[in-house]
Parts: sequence; structure tokens; C-alpha cells
Amino acid sequence: MSLSRTPTGTLLRPAPARSEWNQHRLGRFLEGVEARIGERFDDYEAAWRWSVENLDEFWQSVWDECGLVAHTPFSAILGDRSMPGAEWLPGARLNYAEHIARSLAERPDAVRLLSRSQTTGSTDWTGARLLEEIGRIQRGLVALGVRAGDRVAGYIPNIPEAVAAYLAAAGLGAAWCSVPPEMGARSALDRLAQLEPKVLIAVDGYRWGKRDVSRADELARLAEGLPGTQTVFLPYLDPDAEAPAGALAYRDFTAEAAEPEFVPLPFAQPLVVLFSSGTTGKPKAIVHTHGGFLLEHSKAVHLHFGLDATDRAFWFSTTGWMVWNLSVSTLLTGASLVIEDGDPNWPSPDGEWSQWAIAAETEATYFVTGSAYLAACAHAGLRPGATWDLSRIREIQCSGSPLSADVAGWVYAEVGQDLLLAPTSGGTDICGAFIGASPLTAVHAGEMACRPLGVAVDSWDADGRPVREQPGELVCTQPMPSMPAFFWGDADGERYRSSYFGVYPGAWRHGDWLVGTERGTWVITGRSDATLNRGGVRLGTAEFYEALDPVPGLADTMVLHFEDDGGMGKLVLIAQTEASVDDAAWPALEARIRTVLRTELSPRHVPDVVVRVPALPRTATGKKLEIPLKRMVQGAEAGTAFDSGAAVGAAGLEETVGRIQAVLAQA
Repeated sequence: MSLSRTPTGTLLRPAPARSEWNQHRLGRFLEGVEARIGERFDDYEAAWRWSVENLDEFWQSVWDECGLVAHTPFSAILGDRSMPGAEWLPGARLNYAEHIARSLAERPDAVRLLSRSQTTGSTDWTGARLLEEIGRIQRGLVALGVRAGDRVAGYIPNIPEAVAAYLAAAGLGAAWCSVPPEMGARSALDRLAQLEPKVLIAVDGYRWGKRDVSRADELARLAEGLPGTQTVFLPYLDPDAEAPAGALAYRDFTAEAAEPEFVPLPFAQPLVVLFSSGTTGKPKAIVHTHGGFLLEHSKAVHLHFGLDATDRAFWFSTTGWMVWNLSVSTLLTGASLVIEDGDPNWPSPDGEWSQWAIAAETEATYFVTGSAYLAACAHAGLRPGATWDLSRIREIQCSGSPLSADVAGWVYAEVGQDLLLAPTSGGTDICGAFIGASPLTAVHAGEMACRPLGVAVDSWDADGRPVREQPGELVCTQPMPSMPAFFWGDADGERYRSSYFGVYPGAWRHGDWLVGTERGTWVITGRSDATLNRGGVRLGTAEFYEALDPVPGLADTMVLHFEDDGGMGKLVLIAQTEASVDDAAWPALEARIRTVLRTELSPRHVPDVVVRVPALPRTATGKKLEIPLKRMVQGAEAGTAFDSGAAVGAAGLEETVGRIQAVLAQA
């Protein structure tokens, strides 16, 4: 389907008047700050500027506003501002999971966790039920010798037991790590073996649409690859499945009830280990902390998202995505969390398992999804607002990849005219946002609205000078609470420093091209390490995708640049077509691609070669694997170029690489 054209920058929702700030918790928070400091913020940008110029006072205000608690007082907000190495809340002892338990206990009979699973159906847990499961899991973990500082892992889908296990481990001071069961054994071991977890909670399989997927072989390989780990076997696909030899049955593991325990811990105590996508080698094990998540997520969910006890927030995520950890922080606010496990396109994009259908059935007020999912729905011609009652949804947040202007326009035309659309860009590295939205800022098509409070992001040129209206490196010039403590196994910190601080000493370089617009909005144009350099002009890949996304017949595209010795190099566009495009129709579609790029971008953007391929690799979150595919075309093995077990579209990868190599050889 061809979308209605929405020019980038089109105003889709104006910012509220300054006099209306008090209708939003973020606005009321800022009005309280104004009263305390004796200043007035004329607009959100002024408030943001104050927040990054006064980090100590800002984060103290967040601590107070969100009712956070430390068992021992801290002597300062920032004891050391160095990056890397910033010291937050020296002296404080706290526990992230304890704050969620406090919220659950305030309304123990309220439904706080709504699970929709294609494997087991619908399950609703009250606050009391979740607290009970946390206590039972903790008793089982303690019986297996788990203590603060140990690691607990999950090979588990997005189900209530995963949430409970995460919070149970956190309460004891053990670091949690989870990988989704759709990940193969090799990919899971690439991650989990780095941590040597004491306990692994794993399911027997899952249902994806109408297909049952057993994980018996994968569990055997995990047991072999993690010889010092005790496996706890959770029957999920088959409720009557027996635990394999050497594994402990989940029913026995959780047989004994106990009151949940929450150990007071230093701010920098490891809470969660997240992993990079493995696009450039072995996945990095990124260690996040109790205090980092508590501060950064509290700011996000309470203030920027405005969640409270009246909300039901539906987050579609796998347990391996940073969004999953952020989704659990919904529970800090008193809101209920909605989760889904299964194929949202089964039996069809507008079927009963559509994310829109789940949002409507659970009466969700806040919806978090992937930009790629919104684009797929838009191109499939879905009309969610006419098909389901989505009138309760006040905000849609999306991430994983850039949201095109056309799809943003579709959201307002076909989902709801009054909602807040919040495209967001952050990362596993900070488990939060560098660029996002707020209820106090306008929404412009194809752009992100603002820099979150307390996040000193900018766009820099190669010499470290701020730039606007052109791509620059996304940098963060002040410490954030959720910057990772370290990489697991990186004893001297060299990999950590080189990953973020090797380009601009003292400033975090994230690796994205960021454009600041004249409107004060922001656009990610691609990865800075995937930049296309044509005759000295840098082109962001996102510019290509935004232009080609609406073209009928195209299912997916990817653009690569192959350098030569001083020349222009070869600009290659790889196209995956929809099933309706046969060989006879391909030449006309290729001509259309070239025309679109020439007229909507520039003649410089017209590729030297267009290659039709059967599949294009993406991460599970929708990011295109441009650099790994380029490396494979240049001769790298799939296993060294990227983690194919964690990718979508890897099945036809060998043929894709072969076709590109063949065309390049003739060019």
C-alpha cells in the first residue's frame, strides 16, 4: 500500500501552552522547581538547559519528587563527575526492586500484571500475587546458594515468571540477565557463558502463532556449555513436561512461600547485564546498576511518561531487549504492566494477536512498540483506530529504528488524532533515552521532539564543536546515572573506554549521526560507522530509507557503500521485494527506486547498483545490520561478522551475500 505523503517536519501535534503545563506531571514538577529556584522556564528547552547545567539539583529534585528511599544517606548527588567513572550518591544504600515492591504493596488486590500468551492464554496477577512469586523464587534461589554479587539468568519469554525472577534476583543483590528462548543455543551461550550464572531459569519451549517450538535440544546444549550452573526447568509449552536430568523443577524450586527480601546495596551494585547485538563480534556484557536504573527510570516513567495508578502500559518486547527492563519499571509508578508473548501478526496483522488488539482488549492507556511494527502496519493498510477501540491510548512510544514522516502521519490519521506520538532513540548502553519526547513539546513528522531532562546530548563535528542542520556525532557531555558501570570481563576497562570515550576524551560518543533542526527537534540519520561518503559528502542511511519506505512493492531496503582507492566507490542498494513483485515487474520497480532517490534526495544519492535479494538481516529490535552485511560481502564469515542466531532474516543470508558479490564483480 502507498502511504499518504507527509513531509518531514510537518506539525502533527502542537506543544501545550505554557499556562497548561500544570495538566501534566512533568509540568507540575517543573513548576515546583521554578518556585524553589526563583526562575521561570519559558519553554521546555529552557527547563532542559537548567537540568543539565544543574545536575545535582535536578537529580535531587527527581529523587524527592519520585519518593525514592535510601537506607543510608548519601553525601552528595555526584561525588565525582568524571566520565568514565562518575560516582553517584556516595554513601547511599538502596535496592531497585524494593521500590517496586513498595508500589505493589500499596494496592495488593489491584491487577498489576496482565499477560497475554499464545502458549498459555491470558493471565492476570495482582500486586499480592507478584509479591508472592518473588518471595517463593527468592527462597529457591537462597536454597541454591545465591547471594549478593552472584548472577541469575533466564532463558525465558516475556511472561509473569520472568518479571518475578528479575525482581527476586535484584532483591537479593544478584545480577539478572535474560535472553529470549527464540535465540539459539550458540547465541545464548555467547552471552550467558561470559557471566557464569549460578542459576538459569529456562522454559521447555513456546508457541509462535500456530507453531510449537521445542527448546529441549537447546536446553541440553546450555547445560553442557554452563557446567557450573543449576538449571531450573519451567514447563511452558507443555505444562506436564518433566525436568531433564540434572535440572530442578520450577514447582519444587518455588514450593516454599517466603516474605520477599530486599538487601540494601551500594548505588553501583550490578543489577542487570544487557548485551550488545553482536553486530561487530562477541556481544559486550554491559553492566547496569541498582541506583542507575532507579534514578533514570524513575525520571522517565514518572515524569516524561507521566504514568500513575490510573494507567495500563502495554510494552511489546522480548526479554533480551533493554525495553523489557524499562517496561518493568512501569511498576514503580503504581501503573499496571501489560505484556505479550507471541507472534503479533498471527493469524493476520489485524487478527486477535495484533498488538492493537491486545492494547484494546486490555484497555491500555500507554503503548510502547517498535517503529518497524508501526511501519509494517501502515504499509499493510491497517486502520487500527477504525478496527479497535483505542480511545484510551494517550501516548504511543516507539523505538528500535527511525520512524519515517509518512508513518508518523499515518499514526495520527489512522490510530488517533489526540494522542502523543513519541519516537525515541537511546540504547542498551544506557537502558534509557538520549532523544525522545515529552508532553510539553510538539510532535513533528519524522523527527524526535526533545532531549530528556538531565541528558546533556548534543551533535558534534570532528573537532568537538556543536553543529546544526547537518549530521554530527551524537555525544553526551555530562554523566547520566544509567551509564554502565563496566563491561563484564573487561578487567582494565579498555574495551569500555574505547567503546564510548575513544573519540572525544571526557565525552560519550554513541556512534549515531544526529541532526539538530531549526525547530529544536532531532533526527537520527544512521550509524556514524555506517556512513556513506560520496566524494567527501556524508550521507546518512536513514535518508534513503525514509524516501524508499513508501514505495509500493518494496518490503525492505538496505544501502551500503564500498570504498575504493580515492574514487567515489560503489553505492549499492539492496532491495527485498514483496511477494507480488515477480521477475517481470522488477525492472520497473528498480527504475522507480532510482527515480525516487534522484528526485526526492539528489543525483548523488542514486545507487551505482541495485540488487534484488531474498532477505535482509535485522536485529530483533528492527535495526538493519548494515555493517555486518558489508563485512560478509567483503569476505567475513557470518559467525564473525555478526550473531546470526540473534538476527531476523538470517535464513536467506548466504544467497543475499552471493547476489551482491556477483553484481559487484560485474560492476
